[in-house]
Formats: sequence, structure tokens, C-alpha cells
Amino acid sequence: MDDPESDDEHGGDSVDEGAVRAANRAFYDAFEARDLDAMSDVWEHADRVSCTHPGWRTLRGWGAVSGSWFALFRGPSPLQFILTDEVVSVAGDAAWVTVDENLISADGGGTVAAVNLFVRAGDHWRLVAHHGSAVAQT
Repeated sequence: MDDPESDDEHGGDSVDEGAVRAANRAFYDAFEARDLDAMSDVWEHADRVSCTHPGWRTLRGWGAVSGSWFALFRGPSPLQFILTDEVVSVAGDAAWVTVDENLISADGGGTVAAVNLFVRAGDHWRLVAHHGSAVAQT
């Protein structure tokens, strides 16, 4: 039996959760590929976006955020992500993903706990905030 409280005007949580999960995957695919165009497609281009890379101050506005991707993609060591503990939550036209980014690079690896916030923009979900925090190695 369908739970009427779990469905919304856009087709229900399972459809939205799948779409948000796909948008989140597109973010990490763009990151691994160092593809600025694909990364640009994932994000909303607005002053309200923000990004906190591990060890960085919070960047605000699309100009600053896009500049950070340009700088990171020019770095010497590409990254591979193995995502674990991914949980998608949807509330109307907003959604967030909590995930552990298990990083593999030529320089070693580590884990970053991340939160990615998306908003619905027509038929797409656009990233408006990314926050990554390094997890201490035990």
C-alpha cells in the first residue's frame, strides 16, 4: 500500500531519491574525470552556492566555487572515490546526501565525510553546497 505522506507532487520519494543519487554520482564522476564542463553542469550557478573542501575556508558564490575546481583539477594527483554509507534525503525541492568519500590517489588515501545539498531546478537537481571534512585515521 502506498503511503500518501511519502509521495509528493513530483512522483514520490523513490523517484526523487534516484534522481538525487544520480546527480550526486555525476558530481563524483566529474571530480574523478577532472571535467570542468561536467562539474559546471552539476552545480547551480548562483551567489548562494557554497563549498568547503577539507582544510579550506568556505567558498561562497559560483565564481569562487568554480575557481576552486579549476585549481584542484590542475593539481598533480588525480583522485578516485569509493563512496560508502551514502544516505539520500528529500524534502520537497531540497535534498541532501551524506556520504563517506574514500579517496585513493598516488599520494595515498583517506576518508572525507561529506554532505552535498541539492535543489530542484525544473527536471534537474543542482548542487548548491558541498562540505567535506577529513576523517581522522585511527
